[in-house]
Order: sequence, then structure tokens, then C-alpha cells
Amino acid sequence: MSQDADEQLEALDFLLNQQLFKHSNNSSQQKLQNSESNHVSEVVEIRPDFHREQRKGVPEVIYGETKEIEQIVSMTRKLLDETGRTIISRVPTEAIEVLREVFSSFHVRVYGTARAVVISKPDYILQRTGGQVGVISAGTSDIPVAQEAALIAEEMGCEVTCIYDVGVAGLHRLLDPLRNLLSKEVDAIIVAAGMDGALPSVVAGLVPVPVIGLPTSIGYGMGGKGVAALLSMLQTCAPGLSVVNIDNGVGAGITAAMIANRVARARSYQSQ
Repeated sequence: MSQDADEQLEALDFLLNQQLFKHSNNSSQQKLQNSESNHVSEVVEIRPDFHREQRKGVPEVIYGETKEIEQIVSMTRKLLDETGRTIISRVPTEAIEVLREVFSSFHVRVYGTARAVVISKPDYILQRTGGQVGVISAGTSDIPVAQEAALIAEEMGCEVTCIYDVGVAGLHRLLDPLRNLLSKEVDAIIVAAGMDGALPSVVAGLVPVPVIGLPTSIGYGMGGKGVAALLSMLQTCAPGLSVVNIDNGVGAGITAAMIANRVARARSYQSQ
């Protein structure tokens, strides 16, 4: 493990002292090009984190919901050039056809339920890590956010197993699917729940692996919009439950995949 840490620090030193300076030297030229182009947003200068996956094992994800289509297209081009793949979350509906048209020579995968798009070069190969992640949703209304988390974990190289609609209103539905999930020896489990947000605590009290609680903005009245679910998960007495913010499927997927990939790497060391 210490050797692995040393290698990561060496890679970080290389990136900070060489790769980032290379992009800094090109910033003036790029800014000039952007100012002359009608296809790039004039609102902000775009600086994607090209080396995040190399540095952290976590890919850069474009949050599409608050961006102009021109910004999404520009960031996608840059990431494809540097990494061979782009992940876009919360993609506006009107941007999907534009992305299909602009990147017609690439592989464009649209995940409607998760509101995400993944674009990759034809020769891009996703490296599998051996990490195992489980994703559980309490209700069908929680599936979009759960699917977002599952997609991110898959794009980080994990094998993902999903279980849907097993919330505490009918807790008997959980037992057999959870038993099957544990038989796959998953390394981490994401549990998405709205309303009272009780299911993550139930699961965390039963399983011997880390659980990531994913509160969703599903609910009624005073505790609606995910507030009751978030507070319930934070207030849990079940050990081994960590919590991300409301509807943060990307964050949940990343956290689970980082755990699973680390465990998978340890397994590979043991087998050598």
C-alpha cells in the first residue's frame, strides 16, 4: 500500500509541475480563440480538470443543468481531446440532440432515466477495476438519482448491481434481494431514499460493508424536498452509514466506487 501511495504522490508532483503549466502557457492563446468564436460561451472561461482521473481515480463530470449548450459542447470537446471520454450529468433535454449531432463520429450514450450522457472516442476502452458496488432505491421515484450514482460507479470501472423499490413501507421486499446482493461480495452499497429516508439506516444495520446514504428530493409537506430524508440519515444510530447531499447521485457514485476500487486493488495484492 505504501508503494501505491508513493506512486500516486509522484504522479501528482508530475501533473502539478508539468502538465498544469503546459495548459497555463496555452491559456492566452485559448482565450483569444474563444473570444473569436461564436460557438463558445462568452460568459466564463472554461477550465476542465483534465487530469482528475489520473490524480484521484475520479473522472471529471460536467454538470449540465446550469450550463449553456455552447459551454457543454466546448467542455466536451476539450475532455474528449485530452481523455477520450466525457460524462455529462443533469443534461438539459434540448442539449441531447445537439450533442448527438455535433459528436456524431463518437460513441454517444444517452441515459434518459439518469439524465446523463456519456460520449467517448470510438477506440476508448473503459478499464474494469474489479470493484463491486450495490445500488438500492427505496421507491421507484428514487430511481433517477440511484441510476445517476450507478452510472458514475460503472464509469469508474466497477461492476454495479441494482435493486429497486424495496423501501420500508414493505420491508419484506428487501430481504431476498439484499441477500443476493451480499452473495456478490459487494464492497460498498448506495441506498437512495426520499420521504423519511429510513432505508439506509436499515441496510447499514444489517450489512458488513460501508453504506452511502443518498437522500432524494421526494416527499410531502414540511420535510419534503429531501430535508427529512437527509436529517434522518445524518441522525442515524446505525454504524457504517455515510451521507451525501440531497440528490447527489454523482457524489454517492464516486464515494462508493473509490471504496470499491481501493478494496479491489487490495484483493489483487493479496492474490499475487
